[in-house]
Formats: sequence, C-alpha cells, structure tokens
Amino acid sequence: MATLEPAVDKTASTVVPLHPLLARRWSSRAFDPDHEVTDEQLAALLEAARWAPSASNTQPWRFAVTRRGTAEHAAVLRTLAGGNQVWARAASALVVVAARTTGADGAARPWAVYDAGQAVAHLSVQAQAEGLAVHQIGGFDRDGLNAVLAADDVVPLVVIAVGLRDEPARLAEPLAQRETAERMRLPVGDLLLPVRTRQEG
Repeated sequence: MATLEPAVDKTASTVVPLHPLLARRWSSRAFDPDHEVTDEQLAALLEAARWAPSASNTQPWRFAVTRRGTAEHAAVLRTLAGGNQVWARAASALVVVAARTTGADGAARPWAVYDAGQAVAHLSVQAQAEGLAVHQIGGFDRDGLNAVLAADDVVPLVVIAVGLRDEPARLAEPLAQRETAERMRLPVGDLLLPVRTRQEG
C-alpha cells in the first residue's frame, strides 16, 4: 500500500484529540504523476461512499471514475478551470461526483446534495486510510461536464482528484506556497448558533 509519510506534515492542531485519519487529512495539489491507483483502492473508496447515510436511504450519489492516461480522464480534465488543470492532470484518477436530485416519480429530493457530500466525506477518509490524497474541485464547466457524463438525470457536483501526495516543489508558485501553508479553521465557538427557547412577538 502507498503511504502518506509526506514531504509536508499538516496534521490539524485540535483542542481535543481526533482520529489520525481526520487530523492528517488535507487537500493536496501535488500529486505523483507516475503513481497508479489500484483497482482495490478505488473499490474501497467507492465502497466507503456507498455506505454513507442518506435521507430515506435514497442513495442519490453517482460516480464517474477516470484514470490518468485514458480518453475519459482527458475529457473530464478539459472541463476543469485552467488553474485546476495545471495540477489535477498529475492525479492518478479524477472522480466525478453527481447526484440524482429527483426521484423516479419526478419528486424533488431536497437532501440529495447534502447526502452526496456525506458520501464524499466517507470517501475522503477511506482515501486517507488507503494512503491516498484527495482534492475536491469545484471549479469546472458544469455544462461541459454534463456533456461528458453519459447520463442526463444527474447534477454534477464536484470532481475529486485522487493520487499519491508528492513534493510541493513539483508545483509552480503560488501553488507550492499554498501546499506548505499552515492549515486554518475557525474556532468552534465561532461556529455555534444560539437557539431560542420560545417564540418572540
């Protein structure tokens, strides 16, 4: 199995201990262009996503898996914003995540996007366990990606670059600097919302 003993250690600084798979996960842009992800690793990522929770067990997530060096990978890569293409082309695989936002009866599935996000979160943690890095990409041409997907009943949400983390020096600036920058998060106190105990007015 590949390992994530990285050139850069960006383990999260947390106020209480977290599982290492969570604390050490971060979104790298430097991928080893010679690394090939195995069938077993890809199967594990998709299996982790498959077992994510979803509203009424609707399982709205759908995935298109493309490997570097294939026409499918190139087609997905072309839909990415130019700045993302620069580094994402080295990833071992590009995985398109889409959601079925309506049911077979045409009824809206209001939680489909949220549920797909949970599936991706599961996938990202499993990737960490497999010794892989992932980077979720929101900068893409939605119409272009829709045209690439052989399905007309899904909404593309994100493209995930999957591969083995590489040296930051492989990247040009300013990407190399971002690769080594300190990870930052708002403190938990800033994330908490007050709850009213009774209606006003």
